[in-house]
Amino acid sequence: MNVSEVMTAQVATATPRTTVAEVARTMAEVESGAVPVTDDGKVVGLITDRDIVLRVVAEGMGLDTPVADVMTEGVETCLEDDNVADATAKMGAKQIRRLVVLNADGKLAGILSLGDVAVDYGAKAVGKTLGEISENSPAAH
Repeated sequence: MNVSEVMTAQVATATPRTTVAEVARTMAEVESGAVPVTDDGKVVGLITDRDIVLRVVAEGMGLDTPVADVMTEGVETCLEDDNVADATAKMGAKQIRRLVVLNADGKLAGILSLGDVAVDYGAKAVGKTLGEISENSPAAH
């Protein structure tokens, strides 16, 4: 099964100039804790609700802070034609719960989360991946 068959294709995005307040409102509207950051169609980062808490709130930054100042850069990706098993193996190896999905042109195609995999691919795959994420986590030791 290919990633394109299970990923979330309709994804809200932000730009590096989007403010933290704007992206937080977007997260609330679309009920997502992660928003890809794109610039001219290219994914340049990912902003998560965790980024906002740890990098904005905890550091006393303002809600008018541009996303570029607090986003996670160098996000892990996969291609929409990749096999779901390979993508979940990557998630486990990298200890992450989501991958940004790119099309053949390197543009944003969607996001693959453990929730997507559970719904469409099976709980067994998610359990294995989550186990790998937790097993190697410093908090698990």
